[in-house]
Amino acid sequence: MTTKPFPKLLAVAAALTLSAGALAQDYPARAITLVVPYAAGGGTDNVARALAKGMSDKLGQAVVVDNRGGGGGAIGSKLVAKADPDGYTLLFVSSSFVTHAAIEDKPSYNVTKDYAPIAMIGSAPLILVSNKNVGVKTVPQLISMSKKRPEGINFASSGPGTVLHLAGELFKQRTGANMTHIAYKGSGPATADLLAGRTQIFFTTVPAMAPHVKAGAVELLAVTGAERSPLFPNTPTIAEAGVAKYNITTWWGVLAPANTPAPVVAKLNKVINEIGASADMKNRLVSEGATPYSGTPAAFGAMLGSELALWQQVAKSSNLKDVE
Repeated sequence: MTTKPFPKLLAVAAALTLSAGALAQDYPARAITLVVPYAAGGGTDNVARALAKGMSDKLGQAVVVDNRGGGGGAIGSKLVAKADPDGYTLLFVSSSFVTHAAIEDKPSYNVTKDYAPIAMIGSAPLILVSNKNVGVKTVPQLISMSKKRPEGINFASSGPGTVLHLAGELFKQRTGANMTHIAYKGSGPATADLLAGRTQIFFTTVPAMAPHVKAGAVELLAVTGAERSPLFPNTPTIAEAGVAKYNITTWWGVLAPANTPAPVVAKLNKVINEIGASADMKNRLVSEGATPYSGTPAAFGAMLGSELALWQQVAKSSNLKDVE
C-alpha cells in the first residue's frame, strides 16, 4: 500500500520554502547590529569595524557595531545567543570566544549549539617574546632555563581564559617548562610588566608587541603558527624549535543565533567572503601578521568544534577553573 503525503503538509512545506527564499531576497530590510563582546579600541574591535563598513556598503543597510565587553566576552556572546534568529543581530568573535568557554566549569554559552556559524575572516599566529634580561634567544634555551630555576618563570596573559593564556598552558604541557601564569586585565598592563621585568615571557598578538620587537625592547623567540610569519621571516615557529605539533593561531569570525534561516546565513557568508578578499581587508589583516580566510559556514563550524575540544583538554590537563 502506498501512502501519499497529506496535501496540507505539502502546502506547509512549500510555503516555508517560499518564505525562506523571500526572506533571503528581502534581507536585510533594516539595520544590522554586530555585537563585539570586547571593549572598543582593541585589535578585535578594529577588525570588526572594518568588516561592518564593508558589510554596510554591500548590503545597503547600516551595520552598527555594539561593544558589549565584560566577562571575558561572555556578556556579549550570551546576548546574541538569546537574540531573535533573523539575521539582524550578529556576533563578532575571536579565538578567545572558544577558549573562554573551554575553561569555564559551567559554560556561559554553548559554542557548537547556541550559534549558527557564518564565516571566518582571517587568522594570525601569536608570537612568543621574552624580557631582554631573561638572557635567552631560543625556545630550547627558554625551556632549559625554566627547569634550572627553582622558582621557574612567569608568563603573562591578557586575562584568564584568553587564547594568550591557553597558548602558554599548552606550551607548558608540551615542554614540561617550569612556568607560572600571571593574568592581567588586558594586553596593555601585561606588556608593561613584561617590559619592566616583572614577568619573563608573553604569548601575545603581533599588533600588540610589534613596536617593541622592532625597537629591540624584547627578545622575539618564536611564532606559534604552522608557518613562519612574513613579518618575521627569520623567526622560527615553535614547532621548528622542537615542540612537535604546536600550532596555535588567533582568528576572527562572525556568528548568528542558532536557527537563523539558512538562506540568510548563505547571503552573509557570501558578502563576508567578498569583503575578506578585498584589497582593503587583505591589507589590514596582512599588516597585523594575519592571513585572510574564505570558507563555508560548515567549515567554520567544524573549526569551532575542533578548537573547543583542544582547549577543553588543555584546561582539564592544567586543572583550570571557572574564570568568572
